[in-house]
Amino acid sequence: MTNQDSDGLFDGEWEDRGELTWNEADWERYLADQEKAVRDYLAAYEAAGQAPDRIDQVARQLGWESAEEAGAEEPEVEPLETEEEFPDDWEPYTLHRNPVYVATKALYLTLIARWEQACARIPGLPAPVALGLIGTLHRGEDAALHGIHALEMGDYTLAICFFKRALRELNASMAALADLAGRPELAGFRAFATPRLFDLREIWLRVMNECRVESDADDSE
Repeated sequence: MTNQDSDGLFDGEWEDRGELTWNEADWERYLADQEKAVRDYLAAYEAAGQAPDRIDQVARQLGWESAEEAGAEEPEVEPLETEEEFPDDWEPYTLHRNPVYVATKALYLTLIARWEQACARIPGLPAPVALGLIGTLHRGEDAALHGIHALEMGDYTLAICFFKRALRELNASMAALADLAGRPELAGFRAFATPRLFDLREIWLRVMNECRVESDADDSE
């Protein structure tokens, strides 16, 4: 689930394209588009239901398959007519467009929101229970986002380290869910959260494997 669009952004491509002059309204529109991408992911994820290959289904639906996975040749990138102008329809690539970022953000968004709703609905829920789980969720998301940033910078070893930290927090979230087994009023949340945490784990493990492949390739050059 790495993003092919990010290739080469740190190899001088920006310098060749001149200066991007966007105002606040342009960036607000851009960020709104990226927030919509998160909503689109959630809609596709919910539509996939309990399908065992649901994360792959969503990736295909959103057009995240690489050319190799789709069995097609990668399209050639046409050079710009001038080195000083951006095409009218060109948009910058930022972290927010990385598929791993979108998937991670979307799944954690629903996990955190649903847990907050559960805590508000159940009176007398002990603070250590409520804060313990929300803490692991926030720390897991934060570590994963740092990993995605390292991935975008091309530092694959650092990305692996951050995803390992994210996985440790995800395991803590799973342990906290297991501790809720004796609370029937939270059975619905456990059923909601468990598959999402497993899907996050699967996504990150795939990314870590790709990072190791890329790192080994760099070392062999």
